[in-house]
Amino acid sequence: MANALLNLRNQDEVTAFLSDLLTKSEQLTLKMRMQVAKMLRKGLPYTQIVRETGASSATIAKVSENYKYGNDGLKLALERLDKKDNNKNH
Repeated sequence: MANALLNLRNQDEVTAFLSDLLTKSEQLTLKMRMQVAKMLRKGLPYTQIVRETGASSATIAKVSENYKYGNDGLKLALERLDKKDNNKNH
C-alpha cells in the first residue's frame, strides 16, 4: 500500500487512487479522523470536537491515543501539513 501511494505524483492522483480503493463512507471516515487529529493537536476539548465533526467520543479517544502513542505517522503528516500551510501564508 505504501509503495502504491509513494508512486503517485500529486494530490489529484492520490485522490483518484483513494476514491477507487475506498468506499465513500471510508473516505468520509478518514477525512473526519484527520479533522479530529488536527483539532486535538490544537488542544481543543472533546466536546467541541464532537460538536464540530460529529465524531463519537470513542473515535476521538482512539485518534488521540494513536496520535500520542502510535507510530508517529499521524504526527509527521500533520506537522508537514502545518509547515506547508505556513509556507503558503508567508
